[in-house]
Amino acid sequence: MLPSRFSNKINVRKNDLPGLFWTVTALLFVAAMVYQPKTVFQGATTGLKTWWEIVFPALLPFFIASEVLMKLGLVRFIGVLLEPVMRPLFNVPGAGGFVMVIGFTSGFPIGSMVTAQLRQQGLCTRVEAERLMSFTNNSSPLFMLTAVAVGMFSRPELGIVIAGSHYLANIILGLALRFYGRNDPPSPPVNGTAAWSVKQAFIALLQHQREKRQPLGKLLGEAVTTSINKLINIGGFIILFAVIIKLFTEAGIISRMALVLGTVLAPLGFPPDILTALASGFFEMTIGTRIASEAAATQLQKLMAVGIILGWSGLSIHAQVASMISGTDIRMKLFIMTRLAHALLATGLTCLLYRPESATGSPALPALAPVMLAAYSMVPVILGSLAVMIGLLLALIVTAQASRFIFAFFQIFFRKSWF
Repeated sequence: MLPSRFSNKINVRKNDLPGLFWTVTALLFVAAMVYQPKTVFQGATTGLKTWWEIVFPALLPFFIASEVLMKLGLVRFIGVLLEPVMRPLFNVPGAGGFVMVIGFTSGFPIGSMVTAQLRQQGLCTRVEAERLMSFTNNSSPLFMLTAVAVGMFSRPELGIVIAGSHYLANIILGLALRFYGRNDPPSPPVNGTAAWSVKQAFIALLQHQREKRQPLGKLLGEAVTTSINKLINIGGFIILFAVIIKLFTEAGIISRMALVLGTVLAPLGFPPDILTALASGFFEMTIGTRIASEAAATQLQKLMAVGIILGWSGLSIHAQVASMISGTDIRMKLFIMTRLAHALLATGLTCLLYRPESATGSPALPALAPVMLAAYSMVPVILGSLAVMIGLLLALIVTAQASRFIFAFFQIFFRKSWF
C-alpha cells in the first residue's frame, strides 16, 4: 500500500483556494495577452508613458530626499519635536509628522513607503502605522494641479477645488482615525523620556548618527539605488494595470461595470460617460480621471467623479502600497476602508468648494491637448512642493514647541492656583 503522500486523491483545503484562484487568473491573463497582442502593446505604451513622463520625475526627488533624511536620523529629531502635535491630534508618534508632510507634498505611494520604514525601525506600533498610512497617502500636487487641472480640464483654477477637497478629506480622516485601536498601547517616545525639547531632539539625532555612521557617498548611492528600484516597481504596476484596463475595455468588462454603477449613481444624475470613468478609475486613477475630464457631463459632475477616483486611488495604487509594506506586519484592511471613505468625503467637499464662476476664464491649453503637455510646469511644481514640505515641517515644529510652552504654563498656573 502506498503512503498517504502518494495518494491520487486531491484534497483541496480552504487555504488553497486563493492560490488556485490567482493561478487561474494568471493563466487567463496570459491567454488574453496572446489573443490580443496589439491591445496589450497599446496599454503597455500608455502605462509606460504615464510612468516616465509624470510619475518618475515627480516622485524621484521625494524618494531620494526621504531615504537620505531617514538614513541621517532626521526623522528621530522630528519625532521628538512633533510629539506634542501628532499625538493629541492623530494619535501617532511625532515621527508621523515627517510622513504626513512628505505624503501631502509628494504623492502615492511614498506615505506607505516611509510608514513601513518607521515600522521597521520600531518608531511606531502596527496600529499606529495603519492609522498613519491611511491618511498620509495622497495624490501628488503635480498630478492634481498640473496634469488634471491644466492638462485634462485646461482650467488651472480648478486645481484648488481638486487638491483642496482631496487633502481636506484626508486630514478629516486622520482626525477620525485617532480613535481606531485606541486601546492599543502607544509607542514609547523616541528619546525614551517624555521631554520634548530641542535638546532632546538633538540627542536622539546624534545617537542615531553615531550608531549608523556612513560615508556620504555610500549614503547617497544607496538612497538613489533604493529610490530607483522602488520607482521601477511602481512603473511595473502602472503598466500592468494599464494593460488590464485596455483588455477589460476591449472585452466589454468596463462597460458592464459602468452598468452596475449606473444602478446606484444614475438616479443621482450621473451620465453614462461618468460611469465609464469611474469603472476605469476603479483600476487606475490616471486613466479614470482623463475619461472623466472628457465626459459629456457638467463640470461639477466631472469634478465629483475626479474626487471619487482620486479618493479611491485605484487598485494599481493599492497594489503599490501593498508592495511597499510587504516586509512588515502592517495590514491593508484599514487602508482600503479609508479609501472608500476618502472617496465619499472628497465628493462632498468638492460640492462645497466648487463655485460656478471658477469655470470662467480662457483655457490654459487647447481642449484636445494631450495630458502630458502639462509637464511644461513640472519643475516649478516639484520645487514648490519641496519648499512647501520644508515650510510645513517648520510650521509643525513651531506649533509643537509653542504648545509645549503653553502646556507647561498652564501646569504651573493651575498648580499655583490650587495651592
